[in-house]
This record gives sequence, C-alpha cells and structure tokens, in this order.
Amino acid sequence: MRREKDHSLNGLLALLLFGIFAACVLSVLLMGADAYQRLTERDRESYESRTVAQYIATRVRQADRSGGISAGAFGGSDALELWETIDGEAYVTRVYCHDGWLRELFTDASGDFAPEDGEPVLEAESLSVSLSGAGLLTVVITSADGETQQVTLYLRSGKEAAP
Repeated sequence: MRREKDHSLNGLLALLLFGIFAACVLSVLLMGADAYQRLTERDRESYESRTVAQYIATRVRQADRSGGISAGAFGGSDALELWETIDGEAYVTRVYCHDGWLRELFTDASGDFAPEDGEPVLEAESLSVSLSGAGLLTVVITSADGETQQVTLYLRSGKEAAP
C-alpha cells in the first residue's frame, strides 16, 4: 500500500514539474513573439521613412538638368515639379500630397488635372518644397504618423525650371 502511495506521489510530482516546464516555455515564447512584433514594427517604420526620402532624391536626380526642377503649387499645397521635353512638347511630373498620400502625376504642361488624378505612391500627410537661387532644394515630408523628415539636395544643374 505504501508503494502505491509513493507511485501516485511520484506521478503527481512529475506532472507538476511538467506543468511548470510548460508554463516557462509558454512565457518565453510569448515574450519572444512580443519582441519580434516590436522589431517588425520598428523596421517597417524605418523602411517607410527611408523609402520616401529615397523616392524624392531619386526623382530629383533623374530630372536634374537645366530647367528640369521647380517648386510650385498644385491643389492648394506645395508640389515638386519635374519638367521634361518629349518630341518638342513640355511635360511635367508633379509630386505632391493629397488625401494622406504622396502622389505623382505626369501630364502635359498645359493639362488641367485635379489632385486626386495622381497615382498614390506612399502614405504622407504633407509636403513642403523650397528651392533657393543657389540651387539648393529642400523637401520636408510629414508622414502619416506625424514624423517629419527633411531631404536637402544640391541641384547639379544649378537652375530651376521656368514654368
């Protein structure tokens, strides 16, 4: 009888140890999942902020020629205007913010389009563009979460477009 009682006590002790081990494993897994989620969110935010800056810098570098870049207004807000001539006709690509999105619109220079006609590129609340006479372009972008990022580029062509 004593042996049966010892066996049941040993079984109960083994079950208790297994329960403690399972609880420890579960808590470690939950902490790891939480840390992974925070890291993933931080990386996503970092990616978005780098992407918008790189997008602006790339578009400016592509259009950096005499008369290729200007700061203007479109739809009641600032716009970066990238000018080019194709088959003798003037075209403009406008980069601007509208309805919570950084948008891009490619049109002929005389085209009459609305801000909602542009293609959404990245989420952003506002865009501010300024171009100094010395060829220094400054673009300030406010992201959807309110974070502000500034991109300052020196135009190699040194001249802004005359609209």
